[in-house]
Amino acid sequence: MSELTLPEELLLLALDPATGRRHCNRSYLQYGLAGAALAELEIQGRVAEARGRVTVVNPLPPQNPLSAQILASLPAPRGSRFGDGVHARRWVRSTGRQVEELCLHHLVGRGALRVETRRFLGLFPYHRYPAASEDWSSPARGRYVQSMTAGFPDRRSRLLAAFTTAIGLSRVLHPGRTWRESGALRILVREEWAPYAVHRAVKQDKRSSSISVGDGGGSDGGGGGGD
Repeated sequence: MSELTLPEELLLLALDPATGRRHCNRSYLQYGLAGAALAELEIQGRVAEARGRVTVVNPLPPQNPLSAQILASLPAPRGSRFGDGVHARRWVRSTGRQVEELCLHHLVGRGALRVETRRFLGLFPYHRYPAASEDWSSPARGRYVQSMTAGFPDRRSRLLAAFTTAIGLSRVLHPGRTWRESGALRILVREEWAPYAVHRAVKQDKRSSSISVGDGGGSDGGGGGGD
Protein backbone atom coordinates (compact mmCIF):
# COMPACT_ATOMS: atom_id res chain seq x y z
CA MET A 1 0.00 0.00 0.00
CA SER A 2 1.49 3.33 -1.09
CA GLU A 3 1.33 6.49 0.98
CA LEU A 4 -2.06 8.15 1.34
CA THR A 5 -2.80 11.84 1.17
CA LEU A 6 -4.69 13.49 4.03
CA PRO A 7 -8.03 13.58 2.18
CA GLU A 8 -7.69 9.92 1.15
CA GLU A 9 -6.92 8.90 4.73
CA LEU A 10 -9.87 10.93 6.02
CA LEU A 11 -12.21 9.34 3.50
CA LEU A 12 -11.11 5.81 4.45
CA LEU A 13 -11.80 6.64 8.10
CA ALA A 14 -15.24 7.98 7.20
CA LEU A 15 -16.47 5.00 5.17
CA ASP A 16 -17.69 1.75 6.68
CA PRO A 17 -15.43 -0.86 5.02
CA ALA A 18 -18.18 -3.49 4.93
CA THR A 19 -21.09 -1.42 3.60
CA GLY A 20 -19.49 1.71 2.17
CA ARG A 21 -21.86 3.90 4.20
CA ARG A 22 -20.54 7.19 5.55
CA HIS A 23 -20.12 7.51 9.30
CA CYS A 24 -20.98 11.23 9.22
CA ASN A 25 -23.01 13.81 7.35
CA ARG A 26 -22.06 13.73 3.67
CA SER A 27 -21.81 17.51 3.23
CA TYR A 28 -19.62 17.80 6.31
CA LEU A 29 -17.39 15.02 4.99
CA GLN A 30 -17.07 16.82 1.66
CA TYR A 31 -16.01 20.01 3.44
CA GLY A 32 -13.49 17.97 5.43
CA LEU A 33 -12.01 16.39 2.31
CA ALA A 34 -11.63 19.77 0.62
CA GLY A 35 -9.96 21.22 3.70
CA ALA A 36 -7.68 18.19 3.99
CA ALA A 37 -6.70 18.61 0.33
CA LEU A 38 -5.62 22.20 1.02
CA ALA A 39 -3.71 21.10 4.13
CA GLU A 40 -1.94 18.41 2.09
CA LEU A 41 -0.86 21.01 -0.46
CA GLU A 42 0.42 23.25 2.33
CA ILE A 43 2.47 20.37 3.78
CA GLN A 44 3.96 19.82 0.32
CA GLY A 45 4.90 23.51 0.10
CA ARG A 46 2.51 24.27 -2.77
CA VAL A 47 0.14 26.71 -1.03
CA ALA A 48 0.21 29.14 1.88
CA GLU A 49 -2.57 30.68 3.95
CA ALA A 50 -2.85 34.23 5.25
CA ARG A 51 -5.91 35.94 6.74
CA GLY A 52 -8.24 33.21 5.55
CA ARG A 53 -7.01 33.17 1.95
CA VAL A 54 -5.04 30.37 0.32
CA THR A 55 -2.51 31.22 -2.37
CA VAL A 56 -0.42 29.01 -4.65
CA VAL A 57 3.25 29.64 -3.86
CA ASN A 58 4.74 26.79 -5.89
CA PRO A 59 2.79 25.72 -9.01
CA LEU A 60 5.07 22.72 -9.68
CA PRO A 61 2.71 19.69 -9.80
CA PRO A 62 3.18 17.25 -6.88
CA GLN A 63 4.03 13.63 -7.65
CA ASN A 64 0.72 12.45 -6.21
CA PRO A 65 -1.88 12.70 -9.02
CA LEU A 66 -4.73 13.62 -6.65
CA SER A 67 -2.78 16.53 -5.17
CA ALA A 68 -1.68 17.57 -8.66
CA GLN A 69 -5.30 17.75 -9.86
CA ILE A 70 -6.40 19.80 -6.87
CA LEU A 71 -3.45 22.18 -7.19
CA ALA A 72 -4.28 22.70 -10.87
CA SER A 73 -7.82 23.73 -9.90
CA LEU A 74 -6.54 26.65 -7.80
CA PRO A 75 -5.96 30.06 -9.43
CA ALA A 76 -2.38 30.97 -10.27
CA PRO A 77 -0.89 33.74 -8.12
CA ARG A 78 -1.30 37.22 -9.58
CA GLY A 79 1.49 38.89 -7.62
CA SER A 80 -0.90 41.12 -5.69
CA ARG A 81 -1.06 41.18 -1.91
CA PHE A 82 -4.81 41.86 -1.92
CA GLY A 83 -7.52 39.61 -3.29
CA ASP A 84 -5.10 36.91 -4.40
CA GLY A 85 -5.86 33.20 -4.00
CA VAL A 86 -9.13 31.72 -2.73
CA HIS A 87 -11.12 32.24 0.46
CA ALA A 88 -10.54 29.01 2.41
CA ARG A 89 -14.05 28.54 3.85
CA ARG A 90 -15.81 29.43 0.60
CA TRP A 91 -13.54 27.13 -1.40
CA VAL A 92 -14.19 24.28 1.03
CA ARG A 93 -17.95 24.75 0.66
CA SER A 94 -17.96 25.16 -3.11
CA THR A 95 -15.57 22.35 -4.11
CA GLY A 96 -16.18 19.69 -1.47
CA ARG A 97 -18.29 17.51 -3.73
CA GLN A 98 -15.72 17.55 -6.54
CA VAL A 99 -12.91 16.72 -4.11
CA GLU A 100 -14.92 13.79 -2.75
CA GLU A 101 -15.46 12.48 -6.28
CA LEU A 102 -11.74 12.80 -7.03
CA CYS A 103 -10.78 10.98 -3.83
CA LEU A 104 -13.24 8.15 -4.51
CA HIS A 105 -12.00 7.84 -8.09
CA HIS A 106 -8.36 7.65 -7.01
CA LEU A 107 -9.00 5.18 -4.16
CA VAL A 108 -10.98 2.90 -6.49
CA GLY A 109 -8.17 3.14 -9.04
CA ARG A 110 -5.59 2.26 -6.39
CA GLY A 111 -7.56 -0.81 -5.29
CA ALA A 112 -8.54 0.52 -1.87
CA LEU A 113 -12.28 0.74 -2.57
CA ARG A 114 -14.73 -0.88 -4.96
CA VAL A 115 -17.93 0.52 -6.46
CA GLU A 116 -21.33 -1.00 -5.70
CA THR A 117 -24.26 0.39 -7.69
CA ARG A 118 -27.64 0.18 -5.97
CA ARG A 119 -31.10 1.57 -6.70
CA PHE A 120 -33.25 3.70 -4.44
CA LEU A 121 -36.89 2.51 -4.60
CA GLY A 122 -35.71 0.19 -7.35
CA LEU A 123 -35.41 3.14 -9.74
CA PHE A 124 -32.72 5.69 -8.94
CA PRO A 125 -29.11 4.47 -9.06
CA TYR A 126 -26.57 5.46 -6.44
CA HIS A 127 -23.12 4.23 -5.47
CA ARG A 128 -21.57 2.82 -2.33
CA TYR A 129 -17.82 2.40 -1.81
CA PRO A 130 -16.95 -0.53 0.49
CA ALA A 131 -13.40 -1.77 0.95
CA ALA A 132 -11.87 -3.75 -1.90
CA SER A 133 -10.20 -7.14 -1.48
CA GLU A 134 -7.06 -5.44 -0.16
CA ASP A 135 -8.17 -3.76 3.07
CA TRP A 136 -6.78 -0.23 3.41
CA SER A 137 -9.45 0.92 5.87
CA SER A 138 -8.41 -1.18 8.87
CA PRO A 139 -4.77 -0.02 8.70
CA ALA A 140 -6.00 3.59 8.44
CA ARG A 141 -8.15 3.10 11.53
CA GLY A 142 -5.22 1.42 13.30
CA ARG A 143 -2.90 4.34 12.53
CA TYR A 144 -5.49 6.77 13.86
CA VAL A 145 -5.92 4.85 17.11
CA GLN A 146 -2.14 4.53 17.48
CA SER A 147 -1.69 8.28 16.99
CA MET A 148 -4.52 9.00 19.41
CA THR A 149 -2.91 6.78 22.05
CA ALA A 150 0.37 8.66 21.56
CA GLY A 151 -1.38 12.02 21.87
CA PHE A 152 -1.20 12.85 18.14
CA PRO A 153 2.58 13.44 18.23
CA ASP A 154 3.14 14.99 14.78
CA ARG A 155 1.45 17.69 12.74
CA ARG A 156 -0.03 15.30 10.17
CA SER A 157 -1.77 13.22 12.85
CA ARG A 158 -2.98 16.39 14.58
CA LEU A 159 -4.42 17.67 11.31
CA LEU A 160 -6.22 14.39 10.70
CA ALA A 161 -7.63 14.44 14.24
CA ALA A 162 -8.74 18.05 13.77
CA PHE A 163 -10.56 17.22 10.54
CA THR A 164 -12.34 14.22 12.09
CA THR A 165 -13.45 16.50 14.92
CA ALA A 166 -14.61 19.31 12.64
CA ILE A 167 -16.93 16.99 10.69
CA GLY A 168 -18.24 14.97 13.64
CA LEU A 169 -16.32 11.79 12.79
CA SER A 170 -14.13 11.67 15.90
CA ARG A 171 -17.11 10.65 18.05
CA VAL A 172 -17.40 7.50 15.89
CA LEU A 173 -13.67 6.78 15.92
CA HIS A 174 -13.32 7.49 19.64
CA PRO A 175 -16.76 6.96 21.23
CA GLY A 176 -15.57 6.64 24.82
CA ARG A 177 -13.55 9.83 25.02
CA THR A 178 -13.63 12.04 28.10
CA TRP A 179 -14.69 15.70 28.17
CA ARG A 180 -11.01 16.61 28.56
CA GLU A 181 -10.12 14.65 25.41
CA SER A 182 -13.01 16.29 23.54
CA GLY A 183 -11.76 19.70 24.62
CA ALA A 184 -8.25 18.90 23.42
CA LEU A 185 -9.61 17.91 20.01
CA ARG A 186 -11.58 21.14 19.73
CA ILE A 187 -8.37 23.05 20.47
CA LEU A 188 -6.67 21.21 17.60
CA VAL A 189 -9.40 22.44 15.24
CA ARG A 190 -8.77 26.05 16.18
CA GLU A 191 -4.99 25.77 15.98
CA GLU A 192 -4.94 24.93 12.26
CA TRP A 193 -6.48 27.15 9.58
CA ALA A 194 -7.74 24.35 7.29
CA PRO A 195 -9.70 22.37 9.92
CA TYR A 196 -10.99 25.66 11.29
CA ALA A 197 -12.27 26.63 7.83
CA VAL A 198 -14.09 23.28 7.72
CA HIS A 199 -15.47 23.86 11.21
CA ARG A 200 -16.84 27.24 10.12
CA ALA A 201 -18.41 25.72 6.99
CA VAL A 202 -20.14 23.06 9.10
CA LYS A 203 -21.26 25.72 11.57
CA GLN A 204 -22.73 27.75 8.71
CA ASP A 205 -24.74 24.71 7.57
CA LYS A 206 -26.02 24.11 11.08
CA ARG A 207 -27.02 27.74 11.47
CA SER A 208 -28.88 27.70 8.15
CA SER A 209 -30.62 24.46 9.13
CA SER A 210 -31.70 25.94 12.46
CA ILE A 211 -33.12 29.03 10.75
CA SER A 212 -34.98 26.83 8.26
CA VAL A 213 -36.50 24.73 11.03
CA GLY A 214 -37.38 27.86 13.00
CA ASP A 215 -39.19 29.24 9.96
CA GLY A 216 -41.17 26.03 9.64
CA GLY A 217 -39.09 24.49 6.87
CA GLY A 218 -37.78 20.95 6.83
CA SER A 219 -34.21 19.72 7.02
CA ASP A 220 -32.83 16.28 6.31
CA GLY A 221 -30.02 16.70 8.88
CA GLY A 222 -28.20 13.55 7.89
CA GLY A 223 -25.73 12.45 10.53
CA GLY A 224 -23.27 13.92 12.96
CA GLY A 225 -21.84 17.37 12.84
CA GLY A 226 -18.70 19.05 14.00
CA ASP A 227 -17.84 18.56 17.65
